Amino acid sequence: MRRRVAAAAKAFRSRGPVRSLAAMDSIPATLDHLVLATPDLATTVTDFSRRTGVTPALGGAHVGFGTRNHLVALGGARYLEIIGPDPEQRGYDGPRPFDVDRLSGPRTVTWAISPADLDATVTAARAQGYNPGSIHAMSRRRPDGTLLEWRLTDGDTAHPSGLVPFLIDWGSSPHPSASGLPVTPLLQLSATAPDPDEIRPLLAALGTSLTLAPGPVGFSFTVDTPRGPVTFE
Repeated sequence: MRRRVAAAAKAFRSRGPVRSLAAMDSIPATLDHLVLATPDLATTVTDFSRRTGVTPALGGAHVGFGTRNHLVALGGARYLEIIGPDPEQRGYDGPRPFDVDRLSGPRTVTWAISPADLDATVTAARAQGYNPGSIHAMSRRRPDGTLLEWRLTDGDTAHPSGLVPFLIDWGSSPHPSASGLPVTPLLQLSATAPDPDEIRPLLAALGTSLTLAPGPVGFSFTVDTPRGPVTFE
């Protein structure tokens, strides 16, 4: 046990009190990224920098969708996506991903997992009575011109809370976390739901889990930063 605590503390480079193993174990093994959506991207990125001492890196624009993102690595092959309206896509009047225009402020709206085989996971989930949605191909360019291409599921509209993750497969593209992003290691991830027992079987159908407690729909995650652990919702 002592060796495990020491290894965990070193891996997360905690600058404050070492988080409990229970908190560290709350991080799903297949987690790919968290989505922090905002109606004002510049203000949210500035606030993240102020609170953590870490400035998120520009990810890129989602051309034709009206959004762009900034990214922070969370340790391992996972990252935080801060996404909001792209002011450079002037004249865009269509719906934007994650309903960013309807938000009153920044909020963690959903998460993504990256299974070993996306297609097989979708098939297995459907066999268990849960439909993760259709699979779509998407792409964007990094600021350095590198083209990123991925496939993802669009989710089950019967469960729009965001608590059930969408699935993503980066194929042969470099993973965003491997592009020299600033790092704030993820220490804890949890969520609340009005009826956690309704969500857990859907997570199990995808081969994943999430620490859930009764309450209004919402997420909470904590990252290690130069200014100590910081929690976002």
